[in-house]
Amino acid sequence: MTLIKSISGIRGTIGGQVGENLTPIDAVKFASAYGMWIKQQRKKEHYRVVVGRDARISGEMIQNLVTNTLVGMGIHVIDVGLSTTPTVEVAVPMEHADGGIILTASHNPKQWNALKLLNHKGEFLNGADGEEILRLAESDDITFSDVDSLGKITINDAYIDMHIDEVLKLPLVNKKAIEKAKFKVVVDGVNSTGGIAIPLLLDRLGVHAVKLYCDPTGHFPHNPEPLKEHLTDLSEKVVKEHADFGIVVDPDVDRLAFVSEDGEMFGEEYTLVACTDYVLSHTPGNTVSNMSSTRALRDVTEKHGGTYEASAVGEVNVVELMKKNNAIIGGEGNGGIIYPELHYGRDALVGVALFLSLLADKKMRVSELRKTYPSYFMSKNKIQLTPGLDVDGVLKEMEARYAHENITTIDGVKIDFPENWVHLRKSNTEPIIRIYTEATSQQEADDLATKIMGEIKEIAGIN
Repeated sequence: MTLIKSISGIRGTIGGQVGENLTPIDAVKFASAYGMWIKQQRKKEHYRVVVGRDARISGEMIQNLVTNTLVGMGIHVIDVGLSTTPTVEVAVPMEHADGGIILTASHNPKQWNALKLLNHKGEFLNGADGEEILRLAESDDITFSDVDSLGKITINDAYIDMHIDEVLKLPLVNKKAIEKAKFKVVVDGVNSTGGIAIPLLLDRLGVHAVKLYCDPTGHFPHNPEPLKEHLTDLSEKVVKEHADFGIVVDPDVDRLAFVSEDGEMFGEEYTLVACTDYVLSHTPGNTVSNMSSTRALRDVTEKHGGTYEASAVGEVNVVELMKKNNAIIGGEGNGGIIYPELHYGRDALVGVALFLSLLADKKMRVSELRKTYPSYFMSKNKIQLTPGLDVDGVLKEMEARYAHENITTIDGVKIDFPENWVHLRKSNTEPIIRIYTEATSQQEADDLATKIMGEIKEIAGIN
């Protein structure tokens, strides 16, 4: 049980002690700090903030607390209700709002929730803005409005449809070819808002959607992180239905993974690789992903004559580097597609539309498509942090041990060996150290991970 304050927002478990978990008091405290920050940004008469949520059990409670706190600060709220993270990101500029809040803990289990905070562009806050909000939350420097100046709540539940409209307007989304292909797809919406948004998108594209866990109750039927070990039901359903492939998203619909027609994982890392291959084949340019993402993106980018660069982990860091390098497409290896033609945010809806366009274009099975890309294998592991563990000291020692290799330290420690790599970093969203490895075989990736984890435990004195 913990409360994590980071670049990724304010995230915690429901219930428990104030300041140690995401209690109602903490929700009000951070919502009011965000409201003060909004007012600091631009001096004006009326302020507007878009608020939406995933289908978590605690979502309605947290949303009521957050929206009414903003109302108490004289801020008008556009309540988009059950929504997705990318939908709220799209809604902010469409509403000419001053910011947005998405109430979701992404891939975390049901006991978690969070406030993800956006600026007036509908993009995640940078480090400096995030720090200012944390400062305000710990201060008494918050002023509420008098009774004649309270904000109002306007409900608008049309934004998922409007988001889909924007996706379908994109020149590279080949609606005619997708309709002609008559795809059949199984959708695992993990009983959250992806179960609303993805079938609606598929219907608009003329795709036959078979729904699996698409009832937005917030009772996740499996661990909501879209990894192979959590997706056996989807794999079995794809084979049973003779579907062309399967789609799974996380609870707030910014991560996207596919299952091939044979029930095998396409590979979460390869969502971005495939979409990039399609986009660059029509509009050549540069790409960006984070340091924990597959080398295959670099290979595909260079095949199309572009330049690939890696950022620190965190969507805001990827976006910052994409803007700097004029990247045509980018994202994160966790299945997060960022396509600036629509907006600077990870978006499973645009990922689905681009992937379907690619499949319609290539006229091949998903398993065959996967074989056309460089084959790398990842091992994603974590070590639970114990109180008092000096994480920075452990990472420094690992850096020293491998000083003779190609080392990058902009985000934890990444060690690039000639044939493989390992990335060690403290998570922004959980109390863990992440250990990601990649190699040209699964055995090699697993062996490297085991070796590195053993060294970390030895340094840290963990049994």
